[in-house]
Amino acid sequence: MSRHPDPRLPAPVLTTVWQSASLLLGYPDERLPALIAPVRAALPGLPEHLRDPLASVVDHLERTPLAELQVDYVETFDSRRRCNLFLTYFLHGDTRKRGLALLRFKQTYLRSGFVMDADPAHGEELPDHLCVVLEYAATVDQALGWRLLLDHRASLELLRMSLRDGGSGWAGALEAVCATLPPIKGDDRDLVARLAAEGPPAEEVGLTPYGTPAFDARLEDSVDATGVSAGSTTGSWR
Repeated sequence: MSRHPDPRLPAPVLTTVWQSASLLLGYPDERLPALIAPVRAALPGLPEHLRDPLASVVDHLERTPLAELQVDYVETFDSRRRCNLFLTYFLHGDTRKRGLALLRFKQTYLRSGFVMDADPAHGEELPDHLCVVLEYAATVDQALGWRLLLDHRASLELLRMSLRDGGSGWAGALEAVCATLPPIKGDDRDLVARLAAEGPPAEEVGLTPYGTPAFDARLEDSVDATGVSAGSTTGSWR
């Protein structure tokens, strides 16, 4: 295990938040009640600013029929480019540069002895899928996982804003994850504004090779409390 990345929060708190968010952001299926139970049990041990947003997601998942959750999940994460869970997509779109970014994730995992293909639970996901990154950070290597999250801070912030502004029941998971990271500022804040306005680089013609959502031209304007616009006056991507 590498050195604990941030003295502001104890290592067990980071583990609990990241592991909980990873479980809550997964596709809801028949295993959902069994996955929610340990998250619910862990919530009392968290600080309020981390506990409450996670609790809101647990409440949403518990009170919503499974079939409805499944439809909403696909509509949210698989149909909206703003809300997809693949972190490199926000910066690179479906371009060749994204392939290099994905390779970095794999190389980071290998440094810790974490081989995704060896685990059937992850065999169908790309290495930049947020659930995979969070599980790695929580259970394998906090320091390297922390660095991956920080390197994609702008992507996480845009995803957080998009889920919040869309009233998603999963928004609390991103609120909690972002609350474990330093506040966004400087270059990352500027990058969020640019990505919100322009979207990622254009996809390669006729292809969406990395499993990212199809284009959806609908877009709602909003302004985050940080002053970063989540809408667009020059583009229309969602």
